[in-house]
Amino acid sequence: MSTPTPPGLDPRLVAQLSGECYALEQHLYAVGAHVAHLRAQLDRLVVAPAPAPVPPMSRAPAPPPPPVPSVAPPRPPAPAREPWWQRDGVISRLLAVAGVAVTLIGVVMLLVLAAQAGVFGPVPRVVSGAVLSAALVAAGIRVHRRDGGRVGGAALAATGFAGGYLVVFAATAYYRWVPAVVGLAAALVVAGAGVALAVRWSDRILAVLLVLGAALLAPTLSDGDPLLLLGFLLVLLVASFPAQWHRNWALLHLARVVPIAAVLLVSIAGAELAERGELAWLVGFSVAVAAFVAGTAVLLLRREPGDVVAAVCLAVAALPLLAVGLRLDRWPAVALEGTAAAGYLVLFALVGPRSRPLRVASVAVAALALLHACLAGASPDAAATVLLAVAAGYAGAAASMRSRLLYVAGLGFWVLGGAMFYDGAELENLTDRELAVDRLDAATLVTAVLLAAVTLLLAWTATRLRLVRERGVPWMWSGAALVVLYAVTTALVTAGVLLGGADAGFVAGHTAATICWMIAATAMLALGLARTEYAHAALAAGLSLTGAALAKLFLFDLAALEGVWRVVAFIVVGLLLLAAGTRYAKAFAGRSAAPETGSGRETGSGSAEPGPGED
Repeated sequence: MSTPTPPGLDPRLVAQLSGECYALEQHLYAVGAHVAHLRAQLDRLVVAPAPAPVPPMSRAPAPPPPPVPSVAPPRPPAPAREPWWQRDGVISRLLAVAGVAVTLIGVVMLLVLAAQAGVFGPVPRVVSGAVLSAALVAAGIRVHRRDGGRVGGAALAATGFAGGYLVVFAATAYYRWVPAVVGLAAALVVAGAGVALAVRWSDRILAVLLVLGAALLAPTLSDGDPLLLLGFLLVLLVASFPAQWHRNWALLHLARVVPIAAVLLVSIAGAELAERGELAWLVGFSVAVAAFVAGTAVLLLRREPGDVVAAVCLAVAALPLLAVGLRLDRWPAVALEGTAAAGYLVLFALVGPRSRPLRVASVAVAALALLHACLAGASPDAAATVLLAVAAGYAGAAASMRSRLLYVAGLGFWVLGGAMFYDGAELENLTDRELAVDRLDAATLVTAVLLAAVTLLLAWTATRLRLVRERGVPWMWSGAALVVLYAVTTALVTAGVLLGGADAGFVAGHTAATICWMIAATAMLALGLARTEYAHAALAAGLSLTGAALAKLFLFDLAALEGVWRVVAFIVVGLLLLAAGTRYAKAFAGRSAAPETGSGRETGSGSAEPGPGED
């Protein structure tokens, strides 16, 4: 058992003084050692005979005294950490939160369960709930004025204000005594008074418990009407913003936004409002919540640019806006999601680079909204084309604004568009005549050309933004070239099938594709000769593509092509191979001849006019 500490003594102060005394003792010990060493040196000087005098010019310098070792005082022992339950305010806060929760549940039982049991009439229940709430607020103010009553007073006041909010909500939504407008106004007054008191006291507990308690228990009094519940939660969101503006409490921000977003998502997932023809209310609430949270987030992030919680709340508030479009018809969904995407992109542009969290959140929300608009508005055949066009827009904006976030969004659209393109232009469709005729159409041709262009644009933008290291740039361009080559092959085969049909057109398209492969391989090999920094990657890509072109020529074209097309393919590929080989031979011959020429000139000049050190 530990010895109890006498009252009035601080154990941490005792431990600190003990450590300081120990350090002082060690320091005195070090000083004593230094003094003893100095005294020993003085004794040696007194006992030793005086040295013989030497001439002033030849006097040797005296040796320096030996260094005195320094003894660093040891650090005082760190005070022992207190358990979490003994820290100041932890237990009181836990008890306060539990008390608020239990009391508010009791208020809800008074308003609802007592009615079901036939205890009291409706009027006494509401009046008693209002009186209890007012008494709790008064008691909280009284307790807060006393010493040590900060936590208890805040908990009592939060319970009273949340209870008053629930009483107003019950009178409006459960008993239907009060018109909706009057009930919303009264709830705004009650919540606003509680928030104002929290700001005055600078007490986060009061604001968080008020908002969270009212928001979590309000659904039990909604009587199956989500519209009134959403209205009251929207009032709570607006009324609590002054505390967020003056104090910017992170926990309060989450307590304000998450409940109403969750209720909106649940209402959107249910089919009740859609069957009642009240889907427009959900759209209105989703737009209002997203717009209000986005606007207030901009104000908060201008003052504190690194506020991650505000950016997270902006994204959470946008989730209902993204989800409600799934309940709408085609063109209303496109209009809603397209407008949302444009709004968040404008927000991204106006904020500037100061607030990176807000820029990340706005780009992510805009990309999801735009993706939904593209998939909802485009037909299955045109979806890949639309996605690639959006990717091109993002890539151009990223290059213009030098924004990596926009580039990442464009890269995501490029990946999705490329995957959809390959689903309709897979390798089997390019090698089988019947499948090529059935599945390759004009949309495939347009998408293939667009894929090649967007791939080159993304690679150029990545190089300009320096997203890839210098060593990785050639490999990135090699990968982009392979994608472009597949897209060009698809475009050539598709164009051949569309123009010449399954026989001549299919053969002509593959002939052009083989020649195109070999031209690309020759270009890569030439690039390796022209740019030494790209030589390794360009040589690897060029030789690999040359091997692929030869494999296609002998394994596919030899069997699939007929007549003059087979001859054309072999002759053109052979000529390109000869040109590439001749170019490489000439380049290496020039490199080997340069050192020999240089050495011959040195020898000739040396024999005509010998240097002084030569034979």
